[in-house]
Amino acid sequence: MAETENDVHLQRIIAVLAKTMPPVMRWSGAIARTLRKYNIALTGKSSGSANTDALTLADLTVQELLVGALRDADPILRTCRIEAEETTGDLDAFAVDGPLTIALDPIDGTKQFRDRTGNGYCVMLHLRSHDDVHYTLVYLPETGPQGTWVEVRGDVVKCGSDNLQMPAGEVLSSLPPITNAQRQDAQGIYLIGFQKRDTERAQNVTSAGLRGFAPDDMPGSIYPLLATGEFAGSLIHTPNVYDFPASLHIARALGGDALWVANGQPVHFGQTWNDETADMLRLPGIVACSPDRRVLDTLCGLAKDWDPRRYPNA
Repeated sequence: MAETENDVHLQRIIAVLAKTMPPVMRWSGAIARTLRKYNIALTGKSSGSANTDALTLADLTVQELLVGALRDADPILRTCRIEAEETTGDLDAFAVDGPLTIALDPIDGTKQFRDRTGNGYCVMLHLRSHDDVHYTLVYLPETGPQGTWVEVRGDVVKCGSDNLQMPAGEVLSSLPPITNAQRQDAQGIYLIGFQKRDTERAQNVTSAGLRGFAPDDMPGSIYPLLATGEFAGSLIHTPNVYDFPASLHIARALGGDALWVANGQPVHFGQTWNDETADMLRLPGIVACSPDRRVLDTLCGLAKDWDPRRYPNA
């Protein structure tokens, strides 16, 4: 089948992101690592969830750098919409409408980052359309001796250690693709978004034959754990559109999916809602995500009747 003009445009954008953003992500990670040594906590969010409300000067600084790099890298990137978790940077330089969106989470895992309770925080971006995610790049500055990469390009998943003696792009090019044959028979499921019931819901997942992990019990970031097969998936209440699509991309690239548990239908981005309490865009309902279709069946069966409202008492 011949490529359409839209296909060519999409592949050009992916190529620009894959070439220009790895060094920027590495620089951003270095800035975050340095700022973490200081008291940089800020106020500004009030959802009542500590994981959602954590905000630091690093989030704002890293986003400013990422947005500036995207604006200046190539004019083709400005044909995309941009969705960023914070409000800093020249966001007005990008398209208001269009089929493609670049989304940013400057510091995913901000509470852990701010409180210095672990090293699983990361810098993230992805490119998506209405129905799918097409490019994902995640950099974890303090996971491993020199940092860790996760990249998904189309249906090719890569995950591995950074090497600061090599250009970032060369490191990513050298990483071998992950295949399902290499994956472990994992049972770990990451749960978040259930407000004060995260631990209870994690126990529900464990009782269903898997192993649920609430945010404070996670051994690291979900993205490398999911990519390498150390974790089987996630179960997330009203996931936001800045970080969750990375998990969706990993799962679909490896033959799985992300499904709304209420109806078992594949997630798309035509349905979002503005969570004014947390000041972010979210998908509605509860979403199960896994490369393993059997795990998806278990999670959907377990959670299909759970309350889909994020704030049931509001």
